[in-house]
Amino acid sequence: MILTQHDRLFVLTGAGISAESGLATFRGSGGLWNGYRVEQVATPEAWDADPELVWRFYSMRRRDALAAQPNAAHFALAQIERKLGDRFYLCTQNVDDLHERAGSERVHHMHGTLFQSRCVRCETPFADQAQYEADLPGCQECGAAVRPHIVWFGEIPLDMEGIYRELDRATHLLVVGTSGSVYPAAGFVSIANQLSIRTVYVGPESPLNAGAFDEIILGPATTALPAIL
Repeated sequence: MILTQHDRLFVLTGAGISAESGLATFRGSGGLWNGYRVEQVATPEAWDADPELVWRFYSMRRRDALAAQPNAAHFALAQIERKLGDRFYLCTQNVDDLHERAGSERVHHMHGTLFQSRCVRCETPFADQAQYEADLPGCQECGAAVRPHIVWFGEIPLDMEGIYRELDRATHLLVVGTSGSVYPAAGFVSIANQLSIRTVYVGPESPLNAGAFDEIILGPATTALPAIL
């Protein structure tokens, strides 16, 4: 990938890049995550039905994410960000903090983050790495329930307006480790095509929307990204 001093790079990362650090994914395991189905733990209905189960699940995910380490793909993206500065934008579907721990600073978590929680009434996110197994957290301001700051299935991703604004400014779209099946992220490449943005996909398998990309690079992101960047 050749970038000039006038180019702007928009990067979208998905579960595949975190999987190379050992983190399991829903879609990579038949709709299950360590035995939990999506509808049991990752929907507003699941929260209403059993908040204790939801918190046990996300506490486990917090433990796993804290134990994982950034890989070569995370570090390659952090390195290109240092070169491009504000001409770089990283939008991730992942809720772990591996990009940040690799050194990335311009990161937007469109599906929220494991290490924030928020009051269901106040709606203000706050940093939180605690693990809740039985005693569930309550808001210190109003006493209402506190939930993970995660965008669940059926909810709207965070700051879509800002994402589309950055995509509109880009000259290159690099997509890493996504299935091409989760919208609205899967639709970014179609928007890029309408804007004549060059599109490149990197991952071990072709995504469902592979036909929309200018270039497909098959292989682990840990080897492919350092090479092309």
